Amino acid sequence: MKQLRITAWALLLSLMLSLLPVTALAEEVPAAPEAPLTQEAMAQTIAETAMTYGGATSVQYALWQDGRIVYAGHAGVYFKSENRLLTDDTLYGVGSISKTYTAAAMMKLVEQGRVSLDAPVTRYLPNFKMADERYKQITVRMLLNHSSGLMGAAGGNSFLLGDGDYDATDDLLERLSTQTLQADPGAYSVYSNDSYSLAQLVIEAASGMDYTAYLHKTITGPLGLKNTLTPADDFDQSRLAKGYLTPAEVRPLPPETLAIAGCGGIYATASDLASFGGALCGDKLLRKSSRDAMAADEFLRGMWPENSTDSAVAYGLGWDSVHMFPFSRSGVQALVKGGDTIVYHAGLVVIPEHNMAAAVLSSGGISTYDQLAAAKMLINALDAKGVTITETADLDEAASAPMPQELTALSGWYGSSVQVGKIDITADGVLKLNLSGTEQTFTYRADGSFRDEGNTALLRLVEEDNGRVYLYQYGYGILEGLTGMVAAEYILQRLPEAETDPAVLAAWREREGKVYLALTERYTSVMYPASGVFASVSLEGSPEGYMMGSRLIDENTAASDIQIPGTGSRDSGTASAMVIDGVEYLEINGTIYQDAAALPTASAAESSLCTIQPEGYARWYSIGSCAGQTMTVTVPEDAGFCVYDANMLMTASSYAYGDTTVTLPEGGYLVYAGAPGARFEITMSPARQSAPEK
Repeated sequence: MKQLRITAWALLLSLMLSLLPVTALAEEVPAAPEAPLTQEAMAQTIAETAMTYGGATSVQYALWQDGRIVYAGHAGVYFKSENRLLTDDTLYGVGSISKTYTAAAMMKLVEQGRVSLDAPVTRYLPNFKMADERYKQITVRMLLNHSSGLMGAAGGNSFLLGDGDYDATDDLLERLSTQTLQADPGAYSVYSNDSYSLAQLVIEAASGMDYTAYLHKTITGPLGLKNTLTPADDFDQSRLAKGYLTPAEVRPLPPETLAIAGCGGIYATASDLASFGGALCGDKLLRKSSRDAMAADEFLRGMWPENSTDSAVAYGLGWDSVHMFPFSRSGVQALVKGGDTIVYHAGLVVIPEHNMAAAVLSSGGISTYDQLAAAKMLINALDAKGVTITETADLDEAASAPMPQELTALSGWYGSSVQVGKIDITADGVLKLNLSGTEQTFTYRADGSFRDEGNTALLRLVEEDNGRVYLYQYGYGILEGLTGMVAAEYILQRLPEAETDPAVLAAWREREGKVYLALTERYTSVMYPASGVFASVSLEGSPEGYMMGSRLIDENTAASDIQIPGTGSRDSGTASAMVIDGVEYLEINGTIYQDAAALPTASAAESSLCTIQPEGYARWYSIGSCAGQTMTVTVPEDAGFCVYDANMLMTASSYAYGDTTVTLPEGGYLVYAGAPGARFEITMSPARQSAPEK
């Protein structure tokens, strides 16, 4: 299946269960005792620590308290190879924190009587239809609390570079029209980007305004947030922090532009973001009833594991968690939202009762570290007010006890939308979890849990009312210099044994190891430089009849039947194979891929042309015998090309890096993408021959 990005829950799993070793910080130099650091000095250290953990290029932070920015700062570099200062006015993408803005914008419409949270979405979007009649039950509230039942992400072309194209949002209704739901609307909450893109369309329909215009009219304008923008705004894009594909890369990418503004496309400074969070502490932006609605325990409306209220995932409306640890353990409600794009990462933590908010933004890194950094800044600010936050969450001791023998029957395969694992339970009360090739051992205790040897994490097997069996995880971890985090959620679902027709198995095994190449990604898509345009079929490590958590339905269809609240069934979907003119194609969540085995070989002629055909699909070539030759391409407008090596890593890109001349790698691929009719002119120069030995 399509390569998947790191999610917060996967990080938590490794942090809590594997006790992931943390990156070593710079060695401390012994020094004479000094006066206690100021909050601002501590914040700088915290931000630098988060940057180090995540390998970020730069970080920016701010603390808002009692109506004003108390401090703001930054660390790192704006540009790795250019002497330009990073400032507090540098802009960053806030990623999915855009969802919090969208939820607030929706609540403004609720206050105006133009939207009802519990009205069906079809009231505002009469053209919204799906191939599943249950779509009529989806309400506006379900969009905001992630319980709509939508699969998650309807298609590609959402993450672009230097491109304000909005097709990903404009075409959403069309793409959803062919989809089914993963569960009954309202059954449980699972993270869904498409739900918020749909919410954006509701806002536009109910307000009669473009999303960006409505955002500025109702939120950024009244709050004076002049440094909060979207890709639809006309602004100097050199203000955006430079983004890099990897910490080692020295060439910056063009500005990242998300075509799903209401879901993840907003830019801001840390000061603006913290001020927005601060506005959600009082009446300046929303009524108390609206703020209370956003901060309510929306996650408990549907299926949810017990004893999980302070987990990193506990949804409100627009919030990832409305009970962020460690504040929750000290009787303080903290609201948190994180955001990750390919380039940018962000964390926002708000404490309404103490009139505080902190924001941390980064280029590179991971939002989890940004959230923990923001939390630590707030812990220090509360401490200065005489409010102590306990940052530990040790598990209670539980004595060993004989295990009920019926639990051995729960051995078997378990899966989520991104991984599968094997659980073996022996009669003597030992549970072995093999996940991604790593085996961990837990033993049964008197409270019905299985614990690791150090009593740092526990697992339970829970049968829910829907008849499905889930693996529940509780774990706690703390990162030195930041703070702690709790993971308390269902992470895997038991996979029933599949009685699969041998012909079905044979058809999918025939695809094993094949490479498939995306045809429908726009030439400006960040997926090209990120090597996200490759897909593969892998049955290895999955139980018979499955591909990861997807069931093999027939010779050409694999569909997910995972129903895990939180994040475990995030971005589920269907993979469909088809053969056209002897060439096999895969469609995965709306993106079409072509079997690489059917590619033509790049022309070795001194000059050649490549024209994008009327359907607009990208055109791929294997490099073949052209390896070692120097290729020069005249690139038309609205188009670009990329070169990949045998490991599917990009070595050149006209759009991302301005490359027009490149030496072709052995065993690699070429791709040309652009508007229909775009014509590339290509010249080849033969590889230099080594001089014969004398």
